[in-house]
Amino acid sequence: MLRILLTRRWVILTLVFFVLIPVMYLLGMWQFHRYQQTNVGNRLISQNLSAGPVPIGSLTRPGATVPGSERYRKVTATGHYDTAHQFVVRHRTDAAGDTIGYYVVTPLITADGDAVLVNRGWVTAGNTTGDQYPKVPGAPSGTVTVTGLLQPDETTAVSGIRDVKGLPDRQFMLINSVEQAAHQPEPVLAGYLQLVGTSPTAPAGDSAELVPLPNNSDSSSMAVVGKGVHLPYAIQWWLFALLVPIAWGALLRREVRDRERKAVVAEKKAAFLAAQQAQRAERDTPEESVGAPAGATGE
Repeated sequence: MLRILLTRRWVILTLVFFVLIPVMYLLGMWQFHRYQQTNVGNRLISQNLSAGPVPIGSLTRPGATVPGSERYRKVTATGHYDTAHQFVVRHRTDAAGDTIGYYVVTPLITADGDAVLVNRGWVTAGNTTGDQYPKVPGAPSGTVTVTGLLQPDETTAVSGIRDVKGLPDRQFMLINSVEQAAHQPEPVLAGYLQLVGTSPTAPAGDSAELVPLPNNSDSSSMAVVGKGVHLPYAIQWWLFALLVPIAWGALLRREVRDRERKAVVAEKKAAFLAAQQAQRAERDTPEESVGAPAGATGE
């Protein structure tokens, strides 16, 4: 067996196999850390969703940054909608995730004179070219109190959505308070509000399809990543790491058996050839003639 392991083929194969073990272990640890981080995030989302609503001004202000720990925090804001500075966000899907359309974002002007970006929900594109402003439901008039979930500003780094410039009027790729501050006459609070409800209740014709809440309570949901893909992936990588030496040993045993079988076959073949050669030599040897005994005479 040692002679087999010292061959060039098996030296390379052994190195490859045993390099895979730490690589697979580290991949499993990476997935496990993702699992732990996402579980922490899921617990934070659950806490924020279950907490009572607070005024949005207590968590954000113009020019600030909404921390990730406040994401999905329930907030309220009272004011009137400024439809003159309303805009849409392109390439967003409906609640089922099947149809691409727009988010309708309408600034809500509070009594303090600040603008709150309110994502009122999803609407269909309504045209095939995308260069036309879509038909959107009207915003409720008068003073309203909206309840929603606080969200940090969308960025390309976090969302993966490329912020395309030069789009048609009042169309954007991201909901970003810093970007909108250049288009709004009032100071814009950092982040935005994902609408959940309006008081007084808006007419059905003034309602877009609300963005769905995170499905954080469904333990079977693959969207709850800590209970979904990361932990099985970690276990999978660790099982692969355990299988590497088993596979290496199985290949080595098969190699040994193959060589032993070939040696036995070669030995039998050599014995057979030797026997055949001996038989040919025996047939080719001439028989010695038997002569009369010396000194014998005939009568």
